[in-house]
Amino acid sequence: MDLEPYRGELVAYCYRMTGSFHEAEDLVQETMLRAWKARERYDSSRASVRTWLYRIATNVCLTALEGRARRPLPSGLGAPSEDPGAPLTPAFDIPWLQPFPDARHDVEARGDLRLALVAAMQVLPARQRAVLVLREVLEFSAAEVAEQLGTTVASVNSALQRARVAVAGVGDPGEVAEPADAGARKVVARYARAFEAGDVPALVRLLTDDAVLEMPPVPLWYRGSGDYGRFMERVFALRGTGWLTRECRAGGEPAFAAYAPVPEGGFRLHTLQVFTVVGERVARNVVFADPQVFATFELPLEISSD
Repeated sequence: MDLEPYRGELVAYCYRMTGSFHEAEDLVQETMLRAWKARERYDSSRASVRTWLYRIATNVCLTALEGRARRPLPSGLGAPSEDPGAPLTPAFDIPWLQPFPDARHDVEARGDLRLALVAAMQVLPARQRAVLVLREVLEFSAAEVAEQLGTTVASVNSALQRARVAVAGVGDPGEVAEPADAGARKVVARYARAFEAGDVPALVRLLTDDAVLEMPPVPLWYRGSGDYGRFMERVFALRGTGWLTRECRAGGEPAFAAYAPVPEGGFRLHTLQVFTVVGERVARNVVFADPQVFATFELPLEISSD
């Protein structure tokens, strides 16, 4: 029984459930181990291998999530800051939501891995989260999901309805909607050029009026192009201009790694920035400065100026 072809989609599923790529990989490894041990008991007349694996993965995730706090973004914890000069103090005790590195696994439904949607799903109880992903993203039937969760079709349908209402009430619907890929990439390419030059007015022109900037593991965040621009002025005043960016993808959304110039020459990795684009403008920029996220995306820590 070859289980490896399912690994990528199972990692994506466990990521949607947990909000952590590292944890998702560990949970899939546990899923594969349990499936291998139970392979002699697998009954192909009752379910496909894929459905059977998702049942195991769901149980593994639900067990792992028992008693766990959700993984938030800073904007999910309180009101925005109005002080662009506020201290940038990391809160490493909070289990922050992490981005999904597209290059690591071949997954079809990447749009459902975007940060705004995964963050919205994090507000759901774990079983509702599983129902929503299994039914709406992976398109299992209500009967299949009931079998996977050991419950009834009526219970699945009820949980799905509650989950839809809860997710619809979280965040900006425009940010949760599927992005227009080609247009979004062009907007972020223009943003990257302005960022490299330290051109704050050009950056601000690419923002929506109520654009959000957040920077986990720092818990504060900003809303509005004005505060966004003032914070970027602070960044370039401290770090200078002449940055370097490297394009990548995170959860189906455009992203780039930002490298700051260093006095001795070359560039040092500063942040990974993941963008939500709405109406040809940047509506949200989630800026990650966590070394674990850098490792997940396999980003070089330094780049020479040669």
